[in-house]
Amino acid sequence: MTTHHKHTSLKELHTFRLPYSAQALIELTCANDLAELNDDYYVLGEGSNTIFTEDFSYPVLRVAIEGYEQTSTEQGYELRVGAGENWHALVVRTLSAGMPGLENLALIPGSVGAAPVQNIGAYGVEVAEYVRSVEAWDRQARKFVVFTAEECQFAYRDSLFKKRPGRYVITYVNLLLPKQWQPRVSYGALAELGAEASASAIMEAVIRIRNSKLPNPKELPNAGSFFKNPIVSRGDLKRLLTTYPALPYFSVDAQHVKLAAGWMIDYLGLKGFSVGDAAVHDKQALVLVNKGSACGTELLSLAKAVQARVAKEFSVALEVEVRLLNDKELINV
Repeated sequence: MTTHHKHTSLKELHTFRLPYSAQALIELTCANDLAELNDDYYVLGEGSNTIFTEDFSYPVLRVAIEGYEQTSTEQGYELRVGAGENWHALVVRTLSAGMPGLENLALIPGSVGAAPVQNIGAYGVEVAEYVRSVEAWDRQARKFVVFTAEECQFAYRDSLFKKRPGRYVITYVNLLLPKQWQPRVSYGALAELGAEASASAIMEAVIRIRNSKLPNPKELPNAGSFFKNPIVSRGDLKRLLTTYPALPYFSVDAQHVKLAAGWMIDYLGLKGFSVGDAAVHDKQALVLVNKGSACGTELLSLAKAVQARVAKEFSVALEVEVRLLNDKELINV
């Protein structure tokens, strides 16, 4: 049953836990109820990638659609999963059932419905590789639609859903986990596991690494990686490496590489740097944290200060990865 609540605090509904409220909260448990709703709401999953920087003047629609269906074909395991299911719980469930593939994406916070929006990725794997299709409500056309993986326009931390924010409410995600499985251990600290690593060994390593690097939002409010790793041309990389030979980078294609934003922020000595109670995490420079009573103004000032320092030192523009909201819309910093 979809429920409505008036003037609700958003502090417990987003992991950065800023002290703001929404005009109303709608908890959506049944996809068909979308046809009955007025169209002036912001869509929220588990709130691990959204930060409310002011009181929000529209209703917030929290997608809580549950469901898990599984069929086996010659090629692999086809899953239809409700958008409100927890992503990490799905990873654990599939591995426990002997269906590997998602292990590199373990412990990424958020809901299943949010995974394709951001095209979540970690340790050399992106969810786009496993998405067969995405079911959604088109708010403009007021009808249910299905997008194939190709139609989702997946790219690095990007998708059709991110390019058109607010237009679609994802209701179900359809995944295909191929029966032909190969361990993916070429990235970073996973390499030491070796080419014969099991899926569960990979998942355990990913969980261990993530826990050592990233603060638990229940203990220290944060929204994970705050900035995207910037993509630059190989010409720019050459220029940067003459001055910063230790700068880590990863190949994207023949013309472009991805730089480690966290390394650049750390190089500038900004770990622990704060504006009020908003701070750069002292262990992982890519994460901004709320030390207790941060407000939206402090967080935005901190983000702009970090971007300005990186731009001045490296001539590289850092884009924000999280979704920042003022009282009525997404904002760019």
